[in-house]
Amino acid sequence: MKVTITGGAGFLGVRLARELLRKSTLSLAGASPQAITGLILVDRAAPPADLLADPRVSAVVGDLNAVLGNCAESAKALPADVALVFHLAAAVSGECEADFDLGMRSNLAATQALLENCRALKTRPTVVFASSLAVFGKSDLLPTPAVLTDTTLPTPLTSYGIQKYIGEQLTADYGRKGFIRGRTVRLMTVSVRPGKPNGAASSFFSGMIREPLAGVAGVCPVPPDTDVALSSPGTTIAGIIRAAEATDTEWGPLIALNLPALCTTTGEMAAALERVAGKEVAARIEWTPDATIQKIVSTWPGRTDAARARGLGLYPDADFDSIIRDYILENPHAVTGARPA
Repeated sequence: MKVTITGGAGFLGVRLARELLRKSTLSLAGASPQAITGLILVDRAAPPADLLADPRVSAVVGDLNAVLGNCAESAKALPADVALVFHLAAAVSGECEADFDLGMRSNLAATQALLENCRALKTRPTVVFASSLAVFGKSDLLPTPAVLTDTTLPTPLTSYGIQKYIGEQLTADYGRKGFIRGRTVRLMTVSVRPGKPNGAASSFFSGMIREPLAGVAGVCPVPPDTDVALSSPGTTIAGIIRAAEATDTEWGPLIALNLPALCTTTGEMAAALERVAGKEVAARIEWTPDATIQKIVSTWPGRTDAARARGLGLYPDADFDSIIRDYILENPHAVTGARPA
């Protein structure tokens, strides 16, 4: 089986690639397990050397729109026998608010081009599209339920959320027409991400933990009572893979599926950091308001219930303490003087 990952050099793309290689087989849509013989990583940057060293891995480096618009490059990214495509590539929330054209090109045009290229294969590949909790928005004029469920109407209030919602509908319609097997998962805020901050409005949900653990200040630009629906990297990847392996009957309707979330607050996250790493580490969190970030984050719901995900055997992380401990164990090089209690 050949598998393509767009955004394959990004944090989630790399983690997904490593997990697929570790599994070595996949039960696509409930079929008998098949060996993963080819893993194609498409991104603007090259993937890490350890992935490229695996003979099953190849890379297509370039802007996704440019790759898909070039016949030779598109054939490398989406060979005729590709069975599964994970579409993770996207411009992130803060970038899309700052640069409308970037978001439309990276999140809308690229998604439609990918679906069209998959349609042209005429083999009905499975496409797992990574959407976002940002398709839901709340405001005084547009209230949402206290707990968001699988049937809550998406009401995006950011460019990123709108672009993701359009992508969801396109994926569903291409699936309905039989061009692909469409599977859309809505990712929760992923924390704790290693590495450097990115342009996502949600980046601080990792930075407020990651930076203090590294011995430097981590800024939280929203109040301690800010709700957040989050998921660890490992739980997120498990949900993405399960979407590919679910049978059509298990999956149910073509509409997007909300992945499970640990519902907490930024204040509770800080308290978890203190319990795991100590008061000195937690004291490095700087509560510095940022009106731009607050405006975006305040539109996202923080309380969810993912019944469809539970039906697939997917559950949220038990608590944020264990997420922090896992981050410390997985990233010892990025931690200064703190070990899980």
